[in-house]
Amino acid sequence: MSDQQLTGLVIKTIKFASKKDLIRLYTQAGWWDTSYDKDPEFLNHIVEDSAVFIGAFLGKKIIGMGRALSDLASDAYIQDVAVLKEYRGKGIGRQIIQALISKLKENGVDWIGLVAQPGTSYFYEKLGFEVLKDHVPLKYKG
Repeated sequence: MSDQQLTGLVIKTIKFASKKDLIRLYTQAGWWDTSYDKDPEFLNHIVEDSAVFIGAFLGKKIIGMGRALSDLASDAYIQDVAVLKEYRGKGIGRQIIQALISKLKENGVDWIGLVAQPGTSYFYEKLGFEVLKDHVPLKYKG
């Protein structure tokens, strides 16, 4: 697919996305756990309850997403940046990250972090992120 076919790409803040679209994005990113119910309740809130949720659209079709969790005062964490496989490598993920950063900065957020999957640090470093030396991400396992 050439960049010409991406004419009409729109990157925008959204407050709703269908469960079907979210599941497709999560599945193609490799994050969808097949043990989830077919209609998981948390997807009803994931878009509207994120501090910022960005969608990438071609026409009415959502082809990418990213979200930020934040107090919208000082700190934010970017997560769930995903682009459908057929549209990867075309700068859409970069545009989603840039839109998230822009919206967060508009709100005065001055600390923006994320946890990158192994092998993806270079992508984020090109966008201004740096590895936090002497810091270790932790996950509650309870």
